[in-house]
Amino acid sequence: MTAPESPGPAGSLGRGPPIVGLRREREVLTVALETGRHVVIEGPPGTGKSTLLRDIARHAGKAVVFAEGNAELTPARLIGQYDPAQVLAGGYVPAAFTDGPLLRAMRSGALLYLEEFNRVPEETLNVLITVLAEGEIAVPRLGMVHADAGFRLVAAMNPFDAIGTARVSHAIADRICRVVLGYQDAAAERVITTAVTGENGVAVNFAVTLARATREHRDVRMGSSVRGAIDMVALLTGLARMRGEQSMVRATARDAAHAALSGRIRLADGCDRTPESVLDELLGGLWPQDAPMPLPPEDGVPGDDAVPDGRGKADGLPPHAAGTGQRGVSASAVRRDRAGNGARRTLGRAELAARHEAFAALSPEVGRLDDDVLAELLAADPDAAVTLLADLARATDRELRAAAQRLAARIFFRLGAAGQKPSRGTRRLGAGRGEGDLDLEKTLDRWSGLWPPDTADLVTRSWQAHRRTLCLLIDRSGSMSGFAVAIAAVAAASVVLAAREGGWGGGRGGLTPAIVVFSGDITVLQAQGTRRDPAELVGDLVALRGHGMTDLAAALRAAAAQLAGGPAGERVAVLLSDCMPTTGGDPALALAGISRLHVLCPLPAPEAEQAAAALARRGGGVSQPVRTLTEVAPALTRLLSS
Repeated sequence: MTAPESPGPAGSLGRGPPIVGLRREREVLTVALETGRHVVIEGPPGTGKSTLLRDIARHAGKAVVFAEGNAELTPARLIGQYDPAQVLAGGYVPAAFTDGPLLRAMRSGALLYLEEFNRVPEETLNVLITVLAEGEIAVPRLGMVHADAGFRLVAAMNPFDAIGTARVSHAIADRICRVVLGYQDAAAERVITTAVTGENGVAVNFAVTLARATREHRDVRMGSSVRGAIDMVALLTGLARMRGEQSMVRATARDAAHAALSGRIRLADGCDRTPESVLDELLGGLWPQDAPMPLPPEDGVPGDDAVPDGRGKADGLPPHAAGTGQRGVSASAVRRDRAGNGARRTLGRAELAARHEAFAALSPEVGRLDDDVLAELLAADPDAAVTLLADLARATDRELRAAAQRLAARIFFRLGAAGQKPSRGTRRLGAGRGEGDLDLEKTLDRWSGLWPPDTADLVTRSWQAHRRTLCLLIDRSGSMSGFAVAIAAVAAASVVLAAREGGWGGGRGGLTPAIVVFSGDITVLQAQGTRRDPAELVGDLVALRGHGMTDLAAALRAAAAQLAGGPAGERVAVLLSDCMPTTGGDPALALAGISRLHVLCPLPAPEAEQAAAALARRGGGVSQPVRTLTEVAPALTRLLSS
């Protein structure tokens, strides 16, 4: 939990909420700071990051300087800068310099608490490298500033947030310790909710149970923190008083849950449900329609021996934050067959059973797909499970095919988001006119000496994006089925997600990539600058049949035509193919109009890997082999961040 931070440069943090269940983390963080270590606290919202720091600082008698991390935090705003009026009046003297939060903390020996650490631009974070390693920083015209012995950096970051964030560079990560916070257990969250709301009993038990259930639902990417339970209790008890209800009423609990939790949960990409429908489903399981009261919590209710200052969160982050190991799939099982079977549009149940051992359990009868069995398969062997799902999306059984296509879109988007952290390198501070921080050096160079300065003399510095137009080319020749189509679908989902979140140079809410599939002919699934429903787009890709020859030259010319429709800037094509053409001209002669060509080579044989690398070199890009589904999104990130 967090509370409003105290204003001012550095000072008391107040009492704050109680610390519950964080003994181990508190001990580690306390010792790390006492021994001169800098620390990043990592965890989802509502896990007590700032609360823990406030408690430690209060007991140590340390002042804290707060800095909010965001994409607009420039080096000058973090370090400090000269006051333009004082420089014009008296020159570059120390008295004209205004310390930023970094220098205030360094001079006073305070803790610098940098929130949203993974939202800070790389250019700004780089100024911390010497500070963390040597305890000093050289400021132009001001000189060397040495940190007081008590200075420490404590950063906080949310690993779940994918929008506007990026990985912290190894140069920074190698200089700081990392403390991971996960969600508290149910008993601890009940104690927190009771301490904040002053309520106890059934309302607290139910609110905590429902908030925790949102974190486990199959359609929810990120569930509610304990803050949701706190708000729900406040709303539930307030509504009950307003409506004159002497005990909990299911309809009132539903109203409170919708208001408190619907805005806090994030649905999985490709899911066509609403947050309210997910909450209604969870409510039905925790409080059946015909039951007078909600079911008791499965873990029971803590008695008087519950200790708020417990051993901490031994489980750390939820499993889907850390990633899971994936088993590979034999390349021989998914060789591209250019002979003829790829032309079949649908697969019968007998053929599906022959291809996949788990088919009978997953679809025990016509028209049925067992979600629970699929979940078990995904946990045991994700690559094999998704290969099966991709084949089911081409089943002759119409109901089974429709169900598989709906599930496939959702799962491919989850895989497409895995590990996807766009590079920070697409935005740099640049000089210009208009909004931004005043560039005092360049302004003084241009200033005519007349007072007040003319607006034409003012030069500012602001973040400037490097624009990029993107086209994804997907080879569907030969036997485009099973694992091959799954790789293509994950690649498409990853590109769509990155464009929607402003990654890889597209700009927030900016460019929409073109997606083109090819064999001997060309099909444009999404034209440059147009925006299709992501689930429909991936569904169409899953339903494609592999057939025909491989005309790489025609595909590259089609990509160039799509890229020409975008704004000026770098025009990048990403080719997903084994790069073994069987018709058309030399693809290396068809690169006109493409600034850079990268290649994703799925399950490459040695000759395919060599051909992909050679074509990527001719196109000024790089080639990345892909052997498992979980490699697709990280490989795209490496290609498009280079």
